[in-house]
Amino acid sequence: MFTGLIETTGTVVSLKKDANEVWRLVVDAPKFEGTLAVGDSVANNGCCLTVVEISGTQLGFDLLDETLRKTSFSLLKPGSALNLERSLRADARMGGHFVTGHVDATGTIVSLRQEGANYRLCIRPPESFRKYLVYKGSVAVDGISLTVAAINDVDKTFDIWLIPHTMQETNLRERKSGEPVNLEFDILAKYVERIQLFSAEKAAE
Repeated sequence: MFTGLIETTGTVVSLKKDANEVWRLVVDAPKFEGTLAVGDSVANNGCCLTVVEISGTQLGFDLLDETLRKTSFSLLKPGSALNLERSLRADARMGGHFVTGHVDATGTIVSLRQEGANYRLCIRPPESFRKYLVYKGSVAVDGISLTVAAINDVDKTFDIWLIPHTMQETNLRERKSGEPVNLEFDILAKYVERIQLFSAEKAAE
């Protein structure tokens, strides 16, 4: 479980198949040095991955083919910035919102522009996931807990306001129009939907 409050950004060292044909992502994360062990969970751009190797400041993660299909990881290259968050401690403050680290889909950045001191990010999600978006609701974008500022039904997009701190401390500072972002929608909304569907199915029996 995560909160969507990014702790640091890491840098992609490599993403390639190892001798066993398993995809291995290696990330340099100096700020996490000495704080993780093999088997720990770390959200990388919002995707929960297990640490399988540690070498100095570098962390190794094995990726399923499914992970590459469902996320934007296939576009990563050496030098790419990744948003990183360690799993939530039971005694920690609960900021952000409930983030599982299970990416639902990728959306496309339509625009990212500065307006005054802040920034406005516009994203087009897959049509099947638009139902989970509500005004002032939560959504994780590349693992960042953010608030929906507007839902645009005409062009099927949604907007998010970003403060300068978010731009400075996350990988959004490098993102451009047309690029994909990992999206995880509010799990509470998905549970409500499932309960309603199940109730309707039972009532129809």
